[in-house]
Amino acid sequence: MTLAAPKAIAATQAVEAVMRDHRGRLLAALIARLRDFQLAEDALQDAAISAISHWGRAGLPDSPQGWLLRVALRKAIDRLRSATREGRKAQDQALLVGEEADEMETDIIPDDRLRLIFTCCHPALEEKSRIALTLRSLCGLTTPQVAAVFLDAEPTMGQRLSRAKAKIAAARIPFAVPGPEDLPDRLNSVLTTVYLIFTAGYAQGPQAGTDLCTEAIFLARLLVQLAPDQPEVEAALALLLLTHARSAARTGPDGQTLPPTRQDRSLWNQADLAEGGHLLDRAVARRQPGPFQIKAAIAALHAAEGTPDWPQITALYARLHDFEPTPVVALNHAVALAEAGQPGLALVQVRALAQDLDGYQPFHAVLADLSARTGALEEARAAYARAIALATSAADRAFLDGRLAALD
Repeated sequence: MTLAAPKAIAATQAVEAVMRDHRGRLLAALIARLRDFQLAEDALQDAAISAISHWGRAGLPDSPQGWLLRVALRKAIDRLRSATREGRKAQDQALLVGEEADEMETDIIPDDRLRLIFTCCHPALEEKSRIALTLRSLCGLTTPQVAAVFLDAEPTMGQRLSRAKAKIAAARIPFAVPGPEDLPDRLNSVLTTVYLIFTAGYAQGPQAGTDLCTEAIFLARLLVQLAPDQPEVEAALALLLLTHARSAARTGPDGQTLPPTRQDRSLWNQADLAEGGHLLDRAVARRQPGPFQIKAAIAALHAAEGTPDWPQITALYARLHDFEPTPVVALNHAVALAEAGQPGLALVQVRALAQDLDGYQPFHAVLADLSARTGALEEARAAYARAIALATSAADRAFLDGRLAALD
């Protein structure tokens, strides 16, 4: 091994560490100046490649992040100057970026990630694109990793990400935090995207070396840090922690999914429960009620000692339906109603949701359970069969197989 080899290995490891820990912040700083997602990504990648060579020869700079940002801006200028198709426009933009690169203090990098989150989660983008772009830009997942989350082919996901970036540019979606009048609606879009990332991870488990639950909690913590004193942000993080706290106990020794009431509470993460409860109390104390505070309160009741307070959970779902009048919320309200002692009324409400939720696996599982409890065994068998066919995890299938077998 030559003397240069250890330096090259050390430089590579240093670049990987900076990109792993600070990619989102660097990318946000670049997008803030370039107003171009793809150009920022390409320039940052170019800078990382250059860093491996340069740091291997000259050693690690005093500010690795500042070095990467400064070089990435110069790489962006080079790319703009070579964009002959846009002619003078590219030259003018390159000149502007060049002036900023000369004047900017790159050793102190402003944190523009909050603006990046709002851009990635803009309502003009469809839900799947918002999730994919957030995972790619803020969490630093590679395109193959994002594709694996959705079980898509890598080229398909690459095209989706490219279309999302192009739409942001074409629609002139601002790289900015919304004003006070637009913040509640836009913030709910951001939090919903983070929650969908978490629920996908909770249902699927770690994929392609990535734990989506961990990524969602990272994003929620980032939002609490960047947007303090927002009760819905605090409640969203509380919801994720209170739910994630039970993850180690979700599956029994036989491989079946277990509801909270049958889980081994000694396996629950007490630190997550304590932090989640503290965040929820802090959010509720601000007296600005919202849907994520209600969802977190329901999660807290499920985690409380003893039998869950089903009448209170039922009331909370009814209130949540005022904020989010969706079939899924109506389904959860019916489940709580049944547990509160009214399975017959709950079954009537669930049957009314059949058209809206025919492709939703939990709907058929609930329909099967309520049908069995009210004596409609043939309906229960058919619903269990449909729920098993739609189940995406072996643990859920094992649980439903057991319930179906118990009918006989």
